[in-house]
Amino acid sequence: MKVAIIQHAPEYLDKKRSLEKALVLIKEAASGGNVLAVFGESWLSGYPAWLDYCPGAALWNHEPTKEVFAKTYENAIVIDGPEMAALQQAAAELGIAVCIGINEKKGSGNANGTLFNSMALINSAGELVVHHRKLMPTFTEKLIYGVGDGNGLRSAEIAGARVGGLICWEHWMPLTRQAMHETGEEVHIALWPTVHEMHQVASRQYAFEGRCFVLAVGQILRAKDIPSALDLPDDLKANPESFLLKGGSCVVAPDGFYIQKPVFDSEAIVEVELPLRETIKEKMTLDVTGHYKRSDIFDFQVDKRRNQ
Repeated sequence: MKVAIIQHAPEYLDKKRSLEKALVLIKEAASGGNVLAVFGESWLSGYPAWLDYCPGAALWNHEPTKEVFAKTYENAIVIDGPEMAALQQAAAELGIAVCIGINEKKGSGNANGTLFNSMALINSAGELVVHHRKLMPTFTEKLIYGVGDGNGLRSAEIAGARVGGLICWEHWMPLTRQAMHETGEEVHIALWPTVHEMHQVASRQYAFEGRCFVLAVGQILRAKDIPSALDLPDDLKANPESFLLKGGSCVVAPDGFYIQKPVFDSEAIVEVELPLRETIKEKMTLDVTGHYKRSDIFDFQVDKRRNQ
């Protein structure tokens, strides 16, 4: 199973140009014989890194922050909207599955003013097979994202393998990990802004615990991409090409060791062949859904209803 991690920057807060770029990158990945192409957290159309870098962003009634939120909302994606339709069409035409992080809005009805930090997995027939909303926004993300639900805690068959995914600090939530392990994942997609050291730890731990391959996907963002409405610290103003999000994409085998070491500070398509049989070999010693689960002691249930 050959896969491609797309570590390229989106066109920040511009869904039209980001979509155009994504379609080009997906085509490039497909031309390389890959059966799955993956993009990072909130890639379409931009992770809100400004929350962590811009002084004053969290102040009450801060007009620049409200302006940037409005722009983020305007460039967010409706799950049954034209942007997703274009991605699904491209997947079907090129015969490649696609996983992409999105800023999602509903646009109308319940929760019509709420943004979700979401993940969409599309199979090679162009079908949306997993739509996951991040269960708990991390720290500053709570300013702009709502909470998700268990509906997306599932995997799907992609090119003969069970594939699922989680977003960022969901990988530190033990019960969330268990829910995904029980879907039978052979390949897990871990979406991150940057896969820094502790995110590498979480990705490797997930692979070892779940006895699955982990595609840890980071992305690229430069200081110059932060919306001009917000003030940057002086050191970043003086270095507009400096990286705020540095990539770090890597691939981890079911034994917790790298088969592709992290790639930092550059835009790249990282291509890797996954020897899927390794997932079974490693489960001889550890299966957290079977002989290491102890169902006689623990009772575990997951509510997979969509709540909004």
